[in-house]
Amino acid sequence: MPLLGGIRPPIALLCVLILALAGLTAKVLGPGKETAAPRAVLSSQQYFAEDGAIAMRASIDERVTDLNRTARALSSGSPVKPERVLADLGRAYQKWTGTTVVDLKSGDVLAARGESIPLGWLDKGVLTGDRALTPRMVRLETGDVRLMTTAVLDWDDRPQQLLIASSGLSVPAIELGPFRTMAVAAKDGEILATAGFERAEGLNSDQERKELAFLQKQMSRLSDQAAARAERHPVRTKEPGSRGYPGVSGTLVGGEYNGRTALAGYASLASANPEEKKSAAAGLGLTVVALLPVVQQRDGEQDRGRGLYGLAVSGVLVLLGLLAVAVLWATVQRPLLRLFLESRRIARGDLTRPVSVPRRGEAARIGSALERLRQQLGGAGRGPVSRRRSRVGGRGSLALTAALLLLWCLPVGLLLNRTDDSVSVPTTMVNDQRDRTELIADRLRRALNEAHADLVSTARLIGADGSRGGADTGAATGRLLKETLRTHPRYQALYLVDGDGDGDPLARAGGSPHAWARGKDLPPVRVSGKGDRKPVIQAGAPVPGREGTTLVGEIRVEFLNSLLARPGLGEVRVVGPDGLTISANGGYLAFEKLPGRSLNDLARAAAVRTGAGPVANGLLIRKGDGVTVAAAAPFSGGGVTADIGWTVVSRQNAERFQITPYEREDRSVLAGMLGLAAIILCLGWIHLVVVRPLRALAASAEKLVDGDLKSVLYPRYQDEVGAVVRSLELLRQQAQAHRQGRARRMSDPDPGPGPHPDPGPVGDIGTDFDIDGR
Repeated sequence: MPLLGGIRPPIALLCVLILALAGLTAKVLGPGKETAAPRAVLSSQQYFAEDGAIAMRASIDERVTDLNRTARALSSGSPVKPERVLADLGRAYQKWTGTTVVDLKSGDVLAARGESIPLGWLDKGVLTGDRALTPRMVRLETGDVRLMTTAVLDWDDRPQQLLIASSGLSVPAIELGPFRTMAVAAKDGEILATAGFERAEGLNSDQERKELAFLQKQMSRLSDQAAARAERHPVRTKEPGSRGYPGVSGTLVGGEYNGRTALAGYASLASANPEEKKSAAAGLGLTVVALLPVVQQRDGEQDRGRGLYGLAVSGVLVLLGLLAVAVLWATVQRPLLRLFLESRRIARGDLTRPVSVPRRGEAARIGSALERLRQQLGGAGRGPVSRRRSRVGGRGSLALTAALLLLWCLPVGLLLNRTDDSVSVPTTMVNDQRDRTELIADRLRRALNEAHADLVSTARLIGADGSRGGADTGAATGRLLKETLRTHPRYQALYLVDGDGDGDPLARAGGSPHAWARGKDLPPVRVSGKGDRKPVIQAGAPVPGREGTTLVGEIRVEFLNSLLARPGLGEVRVVGPDGLTISANGGYLAFEKLPGRSLNDLARAAAVRTGAGPVANGLLIRKGDGVTVAAAAPFSGGGVTADIGWTVVSRQNAERFQITPYEREDRSVLAGMLGLAAIILCLGWIHLVVVRPLRALAASAEKLVDGDLKSVLYPRYQDEVGAVVRSLELLRQQAQAHRQGRARRMSDPDPGPGPHPDPGPVGDIGTDFDIDGR
């Protein structure tokens, strides 16, 4: 018999799979590995650091883009005095702590605003080479680190001037909570900026000050580790085929103090799409580290009985598996091997001993046929054997085996370790959902403020060109709008409107414009298009020197949706003051209401002003058989969108959290599915190579004993069934040869009186053989 043929290999494989699944079940359903915190808490810190890195990278890239675009726009027009350049730049953007214009030929400072910018770092490498005019980090005399962004002002009739803008490296300005801290680390692990340690001034007890000193020490140590890991290639740090964050990110576990363990997530600054667009911030080698001390959660006492629990479940599987294998051995394997031996014996001419006929199934039908053939071939023994037919046969044995194994698979997969709305969710997960939602709201608010600031800057450039006059003023305005649209993909259309804004735009770039409503009480950033397929988000800025003229930019909804797409937050929506959806990270209808009364109440509660303003809220919703974590964060802070009334609402099912109850439920479902896969594999194998060929063979054997000697029996497999087929084919050939010889003798004339030839020994194909047994 071949190695993978016959009845033995699938039964042996079934035994191996049952034992392997039993061992796996005992391990995964037993006591888990003792960790300082659930994996969900660790993953949440990694997501938090990634969100901070994305926000910081976008902020730095936006500064570089704004400065370069402003310099190109100024260089394409008439020369402007340095003081005017810095004044317009300061009025349009409030993101730089200091700005300076330097004459590149003489090195003199032509104009300066804000804090003093040291020029000792300026050298030839700033203006030439592969890293020319790229952002650089410079340390001031005070010890603070500043990010220097540079651009060149180039007019035909004047020497080139270098425009320098200085800004601080800071983490997103959000509420980190009473315990979380964030830091920005350089390549060597040096901490350049921190947030969250400011509460040191309010500490009153020595215990609190000791804990703060512990956290500062942990932040320094973990920042060194994070900076070292950030040097690795981002592809090699991820599993094959995984996508997610484009940079290097992960988690770190620090030391313990006073029952708390320091957990940290880190993420390097990386381009959103490194293959299509390079990021200036990604080349700085910065890493964002988020640190959170969590209470140690030891599950050892709760899991002491889990070992016996897992062994009991696996023991039941082994017991049912033994019964299933015994059924297959008794009803399929043993009768088939008996048929194999009996058919080979009869084919070799041993017709004296009766055939041992199995009791049921296809084997019984084939055994009965063999016995009738033995009797017809002249063997001595018991009398005629009745035909045995079975409607169940081998398929019934497989069904019984499957039922025995399903007695374990179905309860384990569908009933064991099931969770409901009583699952205990760590408070850290609720707080992280709230803080990350607030971080997304802050990022969205900053993006809209940047969009409005770009419009203000562009409007000032348009006003400056209009004040100088000239025949090509309209053409220059059109070129400026197209350049702004190309530089900032957040816009879908840019256009100049005059008067009431209902007429044709004075200049435009991009898609079709929408009506711009006028009114003193209307905010500069507004939403319209209610009833359409998607909202129309507009931002406007008046053009200086041109009364009643406004530069309007329509912001793409897809741009806002992309800012909301973050793993580990679930469904995220942006709603207006009326609670209607404006943007979301998944499928939604424009201006639809929030799903569920709880989310509507949460959004309204978050928009209520308390003290200095509205605050973010988190909520744990227990309803039915599930648990949902939700959060709402209103727009707060500076800029024109601070009072817009938008709120970011997020929710996700707690089943996605990697906490112990849900992990055990997932493992139970996995064990049941693996058992079901083993049933389908092994029993399907037996059905294909044994049961189905055996049923066909039983029908062929019955036709053979009924007189069908013309149908040739071909063995399809080199196994036990194939051996029985070969034996029956030999018997068919013997019977066919005898019928042909008998027909020839009956056609010969009567030889008359005299001696006749010897008819031959008993048991051979004699002259009196009748295939029907008569």
